[in-house]
Amino acid sequence: MNTCKYIILFTGLLLAVGITSCTKYLDQKPDNLLTEDQIWQTRANAEAYLYNIYGYLPDNRAGGDFETMGASDESSVSIPTVGVRQMAIGNWSPTSGYFETWAWFYTAIRKSYVFEQNIDKVPANQLSDELKLQYKSENKFLRGFFYWNLLRQYGPFVKVTTLIPQDADFHQFPRAPFDTCVGFINNLMDEAMVGLPAKWEANSNFGRPTKGACMALKVKTNMLAASPLWNGNPAFATFKNADQTPLAPLSYDKNRWKLAADAAKAVIDSNYFKLFTNLDNGGTTFDPYASVRDVFLTNWNDEIVFGKVGWSRWGFTKCASPAPGGYNMYNPTQNLVDAFAMANGKTIDDNTSGYVETGFAQSSGANSWGHRQNDWNMYANREPRFYAYIMYNGRPVVPAPTLDDKNFYSSDNNINGQGRAEFYYNGKSGQRTATGNLTGYLPLKRISANDNIRNDQVAFRGPYILLRYSEILLDYVEALNEFDPGDPNIVTYLNLVRTRAGLPGIEIVYPGAVGNQDQMRKHILRERQVELCFETDRYYTLTRRLLLGKPEHTAIYGLDVNANDNGLGFAFTGLYTRKLFQQRYWDDKMYLYPILQGDIERNRAIVPNPGW
Repeated sequence: MNTCKYIILFTGLLLAVGITSCTKYLDQKPDNLLTEDQIWQTRANAEAYLYNIYGYLPDNRAGGDFETMGASDESSVSIPTVGVRQMAIGNWSPTSGYFETWAWFYTAIRKSYVFEQNIDKVPANQLSDELKLQYKSENKFLRGFFYWNLLRQYGPFVKVTTLIPQDADFHQFPRAPFDTCVGFINNLMDEAMVGLPAKWEANSNFGRPTKGACMALKVKTNMLAASPLWNGNPAFATFKNADQTPLAPLSYDKNRWKLAADAAKAVIDSNYFKLFTNLDNGGTTFDPYASVRDVFLTNWNDEIVFGKVGWSRWGFTKCASPAPGGYNMYNPTQNLVDAFAMANGKTIDDNTSGYVETGFAQSSGANSWGHRQNDWNMYANREPRFYAYIMYNGRPVVPAPTLDDKNFYSSDNNINGQGRAEFYYNGKSGQRTATGNLTGYLPLKRISANDNIRNDQVAFRGPYILLRYSEILLDYVEALNEFDPGDPNIVTYLNLVRTRAGLPGIEIVYPGAVGNQDQMRKHILRERQVELCFETDRYYTLTRRLLLGKPEHTAIYGLDVNANDNGLGFAFTGLYTRKLFQQRYWDDKMYLYPILQGDIERNRAIVPNPGW
């Protein structure tokens, strides 16, 4: 079923019964407005209410999401007034309201309790007991998913377990300790699994959670609990409620990593998911480039653990595409570009990798999707994910399907039917445009070559992937490396991700890393950085591991996009000078997001996050 269709249906229902969809956290609004008999007398209305709850799932929203727009070292955003740019210079506080989701998710959680308390009122001739159980399970998963989003952004949350009465004292709901929150989410997932299938067979059910999605969310929750941010972090020693109840674990427990690894292995052993390759999409010969690209460009595949239908793919494509036509808004950093390996699997800082920083490539790469003759050597002979995920200067523009569309992106002296992106100052996508590129790069992940953003045509309507199997594999090897660095499964399952990406096994390229916890950790985190770029993982990996404030992650680099080619076109070399684009402000309090001051004032039992 199309979630958007039902959100529209339910919007009309809301107007009919006088409900507003922007209820604030713990607002005292008459509950009878949410439980009109007419809502719970028909299947259509009850389902519309559930699909409205689905609408609260996060995605790359119209206003963007801070995690992929510049909160980590993988990207920035070209508009200086956007909240994430203010955050990067330290210009924010609990009153700023940048990308606040506390009230948003609590609104969704409240609606989930309204649904749970009323779904059984729907007459049996309208909704069977079997479907009621399924919908209750979906609803419970969604509630746990919202709580998980609160936990990773803000830390300990207020554990609301029922619909709060109208005459309740709204200043008596303190935050629950972190471990209580973890257990609460895990229990919700165990309960939700009861009424959910291992896999949905009908296309109309894609976008609903499964047993595997519940298991995967337990992995994510346990990974957060095992990581340094919450596993005995001394900075949280005084993080307590007003009654002195500690909100964070006070001591390190290595076994937390084992719990996370075991949860991930349970997902692996379930065989509910597998890594997507182009062979699953009609290909006859394995192609790593098509495999890593098309996992985001098929409507549903066996790698998708959970995703959201009905998101604004047009908005994302418009923001991620070059000018003219696109907005040049999302700008990958040189930091991220440098993380991609060479085709031989070696990192560019390895003297034996074959990486060349300067000059133009004298010939094209071995594959049609690789670099082209006269591309800058920095981009030559890189791994397939680099070409699938990053648009660089001189790379043919996607999406631009026709010859005329391609030429539209080229300056007069560069027109040759290839439509190569121009990110130098006076290039078609350069700084001289109203939406100039800041780093010299744009993202290609999720961008379909069949679209035509010049004409605002975005035909593909695939899901916004919220969880996928490769992430679970990387969670598994990360957790296992922390608990038992000698376990051979680290190499086995890390190599599944690398092999799909067209890279040799880690034990072949870097045999010294096998069994070496520190070295393997670096390779695993780099693999996460590349495999999961632009999927919010980088921000949350760096925060949960207490790495985001490190100098190497606050010094943000790009190319010299202010360099003018003086008519040289792609023969111009000045663009390729590395520049410190941004020195980001950092304070350790920023490992947790501030709860909006207004939400704290509505419930004075909430203690603010440390430092805020």
